Amino acid sequence: MKETVLIAGLGLIGGSLALNIKEIENVHVLGYDAKRSTLDYCLMNGIVDNVYDDFAEAVKLADICILAAPVSITVELIHQLNHIPLEKELLVSDVGSVKSQIMEAAESLTSDQITFIGGHPMAGSHKKGIQAAKPYLFENAIYVLSPTKKSTAEQLDRLKALLSPTKCKFLILDPEEHDEMTSVISHFPHLIASSLVHQARNWQSKHPYIPKLAAGGFRDITRIASSNPLMWRDIFFQNREKMSRLLADWIVEMQQLKTLIDSGEKQQIQTYLEQAKDYRDGLDSKKKGAILSYYDIYVDIFDQPGALLKVIGLLAEHDISINNIEILEIREGITGVLRLSFQNKNDQQLSQAILNKNKYETMIEE
Repeated sequence: MKETVLIAGLGLIGGSLALNIKEIENVHVLGYDAKRSTLDYCLMNGIVDNVYDDFAEAVKLADICILAAPVSITVELIHQLNHIPLEKELLVSDVGSVKSQIMEAAESLTSDQITFIGGHPMAGSHKKGIQAAKPYLFENAIYVLSPTKKSTAEQLDRLKALLSPTKCKFLILDPEEHDEMTSVISHFPHLIASSLVHQARNWQSKHPYIPKLAAGGFRDITRIASSNPLMWRDIFFQNREKMSRLLADWIVEMQQLKTLIDSGEKQQIQTYLEQAKDYRDGLDSKKKGAILSYYDIYVDIFDQPGALLKVIGLLAEHDISINNIEILEIREGITGVLRLSFQNKNDQQLSQAILNKNKYETMIEE
């Protein structure tokens, strides 16, 4: 029997989910979005089968609905569900990175026709919007699911089956547990990265050359500060209590570190750095986490005409797509360093093999 799935919100995540779900036989994919241009793009590119700009009209047709809007809008759509007369059972999930408010809204649903299971695919991209949607976005990523009291094991399996083309790894978490962990390893780092950028910006008034020097390591540790400000404003607002608590912990940690620096205790400083290194090195580099992973290669190139084109051409011959290119250091007459970023580890490793075969010196940071 054909199943109808509605994706409500056709941005990066919603569009990528639609591309995966369309691979399933006997599934009819509907798309809802507030932007007409987004709906037109989806139809033109075959991302969904039909589009709607009226949520109530679309959800009445659905057997499963995935709410892929920002957290605040997802909460609004859940409240709307209480007032929409449904003629058949509806399984609802979401993709929100903050679960508590969403799950609270879901628990308030009174319709016997609706079952809700919270969801959060921990994947993303440098880009946003439907144009950035990719079917492989979720491959090997963690996809958190948070069942409600009303949901059954059969419904959970049904949702997993629908999401199986994403090739993600499912993890069942309590909403509060989810929010605390993502706050620590995803939300809070975005806040700290932004604060580091502001610090550099403030010091620029004294040292105008800071933007020229703020490359390499500084750009690496602050990359996530370039993420969508509107999206992160929503996340910080919805999760502000946990953000405040983590900031308080961070201030205490920084005060202790300042004491170490002021006291000049070399061994204690070394121990502090060694403990951080050991923990960081023990993290699994082969798995996608809550923060977008970067698959980079550092390539030594000579300062000569066509050097950059030759590297790109070698990879293009093997149909390898490069996400980002950055010249980290190149001075006249000497070797420079080129950083190439890839979508996945396979492309990264294949590219390194190709470049090494062609006598380029390369490095991958583990």
